[in-house]
Amino acid sequence: MTLDYLIIGAGPAGLQLAALMERAGHEYLVLEGSDVPGAFFTRYPRHRTLISINKPHTGTDDPELNLRLDWNSLLGDDPALLFTGYTGAYFPAADVMVRYLADFAAKSGVKVRYGARVERVGRAGDVFTVRTADEVFTARRVIVATGVSRTYRPDIEGFELAEGYDEMSVDPLDYLDQKVLIIGKGNSAFETADALMETTTVIHVAGPSPVRMAWRTHFVGHLRAVNNNFLDTYQLKSANAILDGDILRIERDGDGYLVTVRFSRADEVVKQLRYDRVLACTGFRFDPSIFDDSCRPELVIRDRFPAQTDEWESVNVPGLFFAGTVSQVRDFKKSTSGFIHGFRYAVRALFRILERRYGGSPWPATPVEPTPEAIAEAVVARVNRSSALWQQFGFLGDVVTVAGGEAAYHEEVPVDYFARAGLGPADHAFVVTLEYGPRHDQVDPFDITVSRIAQDTPGQAHDAAYLHPVVRHHSGGVVTAEHHLAENLENQWDRPDVHVKPLAAFVRRCLDS
Repeated sequence: MTLDYLIIGAGPAGLQLAALMERAGHEYLVLEGSDVPGAFFTRYPRHRTLISINKPHTGTDDPELNLRLDWNSLLGDDPALLFTGYTGAYFPAADVMVRYLADFAAKSGVKVRYGARVERVGRAGDVFTVRTADEVFTARRVIVATGVSRTYRPDIEGFELAEGYDEMSVDPLDYLDQKVLIIGKGNSAFETADALMETTTVIHVAGPSPVRMAWRTHFVGHLRAVNNNFLDTYQLKSANAILDGDILRIERDGDGYLVTVRFSRADEVVKQLRYDRVLACTGFRFDPSIFDDSCRPELVIRDRFPAQTDEWESVNVPGLFFAGTVSQVRDFKKSTSGFIHGFRYAVRALFRILERRYGGSPWPATPVEPTPEAIAEAVVARVNRSSALWQQFGFLGDVVTVAGGEAAYHEEVPVDYFARAGLGPADHAFVVTLEYGPRHDQVDPFDITVSRIAQDTPGQAHDAAYLHPVVRHHSGGVVTAEHHLAENLENQWDRPDVHVKPLAAFVRRCLDS
């Protein structure tokens, strides 16, 4: 039997999509190479602490609001399948994630074939052939949800001498009295540095780009505060250091290594430094090796990710889609598609796109009275509760369409997808997003004066640096007007004179135009 959908990978994204497929009654199957779901988390992160927030105590019993502070749960209707019920730790142990995903897979009833590692994917006509060691499957559509499973290897002479993040020892005593170089400036590099500080003599963390802090950029993949103790030891001159520059060469030097570094902030000074160990924490990349020439996806961003359309479809292989961490190419280092709390909503949007494209189902919508007051009320109600817009800021948006005297509210539509494909005939469309200001990464996030100007001040909201609602009016396929709702310390955008009335007036002007 040729399946409608074949999903490769039973990680969080594969399970999320499978749960939606199961509920809709589709012919689908998930192939998982390991004997458990979420096998990535059985090994990573290496030091076994997640940096995804888990907060059971929020002060509200609103499940939608609670998902803003729950970065690990998958979407569903069963309150017993919320990650917050598994641990109270703010930064949970990775083993808890393994247990949670196993329970989600079992209790949601998804169809997963374990121990079925995909060896080859081919395509003939409109049908894909997917081979494992023991079986051959055919499917009209394939969704790859394997994550980024291969370590990224930068072009450095002698890089093979470095110990990779995937293979290095995580026992601090194995580094006793050693001088260590860590290549990379992401969370894996600093997680490793923090773990080894007590036993090493010196640690240098090196990379060509300066350290970028998540609290400034609002991209959670940049360095998180939980991993930045190492920065304290550097700035307080406690032996460790950050090196901004290119690693040119790694070579053996007796029992250790001689590393040539070209510094980028010291007039291109080139120095040779000696280390006892060199660790490579350079991140991961997508593994395209399973695809034959008939359906090998085009790669982008230093060949680390498959290139994708606004429907998460391969740009060069029709019917090949991507879900989960590999989908972050659509909002790379801007929003949250690389993480569970972001891609769980992207997967739901992908499911709706597939339903619309192959099943003829319209995007789910709720009727709204086509008046400025009713539209403004619906928008305000959503931005004060929505977790999807909160997590996927600037990437997913709600869309209110007005056509023929009727209005409809559509939730969680990819902004780029709507701009290209639309949601059907409409005289007017209002796209609602939550966004940071355009210069948010250029200002001090702890400088209260930056927000004071825009906070709770109608007419000044466009200067806001912090997260706030933005409503854009579309007509004839173009954006004709834009309205920003004023910032608010408690993220409550519902004050009648500050938020609701100015928004209703904006909607009225757009409808009258």
